[in-house]
Amino acid sequence: MTRKQQNGLLIKGAIFALVIGLIFLLSWYGPRPFSVLGPWGENLGKIYTRRRRLARVLTSFGPYSAALFMLLQALQVVISPIPGELTGVVGGYIYGIGFGFLFSTIGLTLGSWVAFELAAIFGRPLVQRFVPDKVLEKFHFLTTKTGAIISLLLFIIPGFPKDYLCYILGLTGMNLSTFLMVSTVGRMPGTYLLTLQGASIGSGQYERAIVIAAISGVIVLVAYLYRFQLYQWIRGFREKDVTP
Repeated sequence: MTRKQQNGLLIKGAIFALVIGLIFLLSWYGPRPFSVLGPWGENLGKIYTRRRRLARVLTSFGPYSAALFMLLQALQVVISPIPGELTGVVGGYIYGIGFGFLFSTIGLTLGSWVAFELAAIFGRPLVQRFVPDKVLEKFHFLTTKTGAIISLLLFIIPGFPKDYLCYILGLTGMNLSTFLMVSTVGRMPGTYLLTLQGASIGSGQYERAIVIAAISGVIVLVAYLYRFQLYQWIRGFREKDVTP
């Protein structure tokens, strides 16, 4: 590793530490989560048991709950210990639409950045530890120069493995600022729907939560049914993008 690369890593490490510090600062001065053990919480039914458990853990940290939530969102991108849909809904449930969406976006952006950098630094051998070989081979065409528009479309498409995409794009040599822009913007529609669903549950608007869940389910189902067509379209779009 050259001296220039070492200096680059030190700068990125300092920025990362600064971001973590700002997350805790925002958590301390940001909104306090409301109790999830109120009458609404008790009537959610067994289907929301895991969400209530996670919410209890988060609220038990008091002023640091938002920081823990953002770090948890980041962690589920890097190593996927729990489903991202779960944390997204919980964010809206505890913090409401505005702050829930903000905290989720910050956490997902941080996790995407870490995954991207890990892939860029350690290369394919490390990526293979996090991304199944089947997925990596299927989207191997992305590991060459990939345009921002294609990457943005992949992040927007429902059901696409966005966490895997962060690692795959880390192998492309894509500019970090471009990656952060497309990954953050591309995740926003899905993040907002999950946050809105959680906020609806938290405020007792179960009908709206069911409608949002149904709409999201239909979108994912359509994307799944036409996944092969989408894949071929993306490949064709990619080939046109690199044609001189």
